[in-house]
Amino acid sequence: MVSPEAGKRDLRSAILRRRRALTPEQRQADAEALTLRVPEVVDPGSIVCAYVPIGTEPGSPTMLDALIEAGARVLLPVTRPDTPLSWGWYRPGHLTEAQFGLLEPATPHLPPDAIGQAGVILIPALAVDRAGVRLGRGAGFYDRSLSLAAPDALLVAVVYDDDLLPELPAEPHDVPMTHALTPRSGLVRLGI
Repeated sequence: MVSPEAGKRDLRSAILRRRRALTPEQRQADAEALTLRVPEVVDPGSIVCAYVPIGTEPGSPTMLDALIEAGARVLLPVTRPDTPLSWGWYRPGHLTEAQFGLLEPATPHLPPDAIGQAGVILIPALAVDRAGVRLGRGAGFYDRSLSLAAPDALLVAVVYDDDLLPELPAEPHDVPMTHALTPRSGLVRLGI
C-alpha cells in the first residue's frame, strides 16, 4: 500500500508536469477568467487573504487588483521558515521580492493571527477534491496558518478546472477547504 505522503508526491509531480505543458495563452485565459470570478467570492468591505501566484499557479496580480476594485481589503502572505504565515496589506505597485521567488507586501507586516480577520481565504493549491482535501506543495505553510482562521471563513482552493479531482489522499493535519475556485466552474462548494 502506498502511503498518503508518497501518493501526494506522485500527484504533485504529475500535476506540475501537466501545468508546465499549458501554453502561456492558456494560462493567461484562465487567469483572466479567474479575475472575472472575483465578484462571486467577495462582498464590498470584506477582508480577503489572497496570494501572488508564482510559476504555474492559477491567478494573476490582476486578480488582486480586481479584489480591491470589488471593495475588499486584501491581505497577502509573508513567509518565514517553519512558522505560520505572517500577513501584510496589499497595495498595488508595492510588492517586494522575497524568499522562494515570492512577491510579498511591503512592511509593516501583521502577525500570523491576522488571518482571523478574513472572511475569505484564497489558497493556492495543486489540486483539491470534492470532499475539500487540498494538495499543496508540501511545505505546510497554509496548514499551519489555517488553524488561526475564523471558523466561518470560506477556505477557497484556487485551481485549474482539471485540478478539481474526485478524491485525494488525506492526512490528519490537512485542513479541509470549503470551496474551490476554477476558471470555468467558478465558485464550487466542497464537502457536500
